[in-house]
Order: sequence, then structure tokens, then C-alpha cells
Amino acid sequence: MKPFAYVRAASVEEATAAHAAQPGARYLGGGTNLMDLMKLGVERPAALVDVSRLPLDTVEELPDGSVRVGATVRNSDLAAHPTVRDRYPVLSQAILAGASGQLRNVATTGGNLLQRTRCSYFQDVTKPCNKREPGSGCGARDGVHRDHAVLGHSEQCIATHPSDMAVALAALDAHVELYGPDGDRTVPVAEFHRLPGDRPDLDTEIAPGELITGVVLPAATSGLPCAYRKARDRASYAFALASVAAVLQVGDGVVRHAGIAFGGLAHRPWRARRAEAALLGAAPTTAAFEHAVGLELEDARPLRDNAYKVGLARDLAVDVLSRLAPPAVT
Repeated sequence: MKPFAYVRAASVEEATAAHAAQPGARYLGGGTNLMDLMKLGVERPAALVDVSRLPLDTVEELPDGSVRVGATVRNSDLAAHPTVRDRYPVLSQAILAGASGQLRNVATTGGNLLQRTRCSYFQDVTKPCNKREPGSGCGARDGVHRDHAVLGHSEQCIATHPSDMAVALAALDAHVELYGPDGDRTVPVAEFHRLPGDRPDLDTEIAPGELITGVVLPAATSGLPCAYRKARDRASYAFALASVAAVLQVGDGVVRHAGIAFGGLAHRPWRARRAEAALLGAAPTTAAFEHAVGLELEDARPLRDNAYKVGLARDLAVDVLSRLAPPAVT
């Protein structure tokens, strides 16, 4: 057993100071991912800074109509919150599609965003993995990769990000609030996670010592038609083979706003910017949705065993968008 220090922080400032004082420290929220990785030997932190009891466990409406979700709000509480269910149902749907009820009762908002890939090569310390050990190689590329990325991957890594919640947040144009040595800042959820490039070991744009303090759901997407759809190998407790979160606003017979994000296809929630641009000003028809989604997936680079993901993602997206559009879709 590898020993580690433990600090229970009483404030955000105390948490970041404790993290800075211990090189190799990790923040501990619900621990549903971190504890598993420690047991596997993938994570070997010198210290755990417990932030689970910080006063970041509320969902509150802000003066501008946006909604702030604290970093330690439990997934179950967030999915069941009346404001979220009423104004941002895609987020509730995505959370309920992930993990089990027991895990959702423990997992936190901040921790969900920071969870690491479930790639079996990453989780097995006897296998090569550039994300776990830079320079060791990517075992999945020539190995088992049916569940792996078709968009945005690199020679160094083909892993996918496992979060359902993050896909919905990306489609909603949500922002992550951070606090660290240099003070406060915010990062769009759609830009928070990195593509692998030549540094797959860096999952996010979070700076050393920074702590997620909350997520802000914007007023602009509040109340718009939205939905989440997920395809997986079994009906529950399985990660996405492909998923889509969509937000669609139609007015005067044309698309006024489209927010589309894919899960299970890339190293991060994949914001479908090309598809969104193609839909703006277009009539909300099935043909328009097929064209737009097809443009987005033109850049897909499937590997030997996961080409099925491209067609699966296309069908999911077209179905979700068609259901969100007015009944006149043809």
C-alpha cells in the first residue's frame, strides 16, 4: 500500500493552498473515479485534499437568469432539481443516463467533469498507455478499440471521455468556474477538455492547483427544446458507444439556435460547430438535419473496429433533432 497525506479543507482558499503545498496532490470529492484508479495503481497521489464538505453544494439562480451549480452538488441532486428539470432537461436526462443510482448519489458535479477515460489500456498498468505513461505507446490503436474515438484522436491516444453530463453541458453553452493561485476564471465546457495531440496525459485546460468551484448554465439556453440520447451495449450502467445532446430553437420556420454535442466519439465532448452553422437559418427538416450532421462527421477517422460509430452517431443526432423540431418536419 502506498501511503498518502490527507487534508480536509474548510474553505476554497485552504483547499488550493493545501494542494499547492503537496506536489502530486489530488482533490477528493465523491471519489467514485479517483478511488478506483488508486486501487488499480493508475493514480498514486502524494496527498488527497478533501473538498467534499466545502460550501459548494447548492443550485442557485443568478440575477441575470443563469443558474449556478456548485462543484460538490451530487449528480442525483442535480438531476432531480426542479429548476434543472424544468429549464435544462437535457442535463437531467444525461445525468440519469450515466452510472448507477448509488454512484450518482456520491459523484459530484466537479468530479464528473474531471473523471478520466475508461480505456482498458489506461486502467491496466501492465499495458502501454501514453495517457498514463507518456512515451510508452498506445496499446488500443492496434489492440481492442471498438469503443474508442473516431474524431479528434491522434497517433498518441484514441481514448474517449466517459462523461454524459459534460456532453449536455457543452450543448447548453455552460461554463466552468475555477479558482486557483492566480484567482478566479471561467472556461466554456466545450473548451475545458483537451484533444490528445502529443500530450494525451493532459485531460483538461485546468491549471496546476486550480479547483472547480461551480458550473454556470446560461440564461440564453434556458427553456429551449433540448434532449439527450445515448446508445450503449446494455440498458444501464454502461458508457456511451455514441451519444448526442441537442438544443434547438426554431422561429418563423427556420432554425434560430442549435447547440449539438456528441459523446463517446472523442477525447472530449465534441461540439458539432459545423453542423450548427449549417442549420442556422435553415428550415428544420429531416433532410437539413441529415446534411448538417453529415458535414460534421466528414472528418471522422474510424479505426479497424469502430467505423460503426459514425453511422450510429449520425442516426442518433438526426433522430433527436427531428423530435425537437416542430411537427412539420419532413
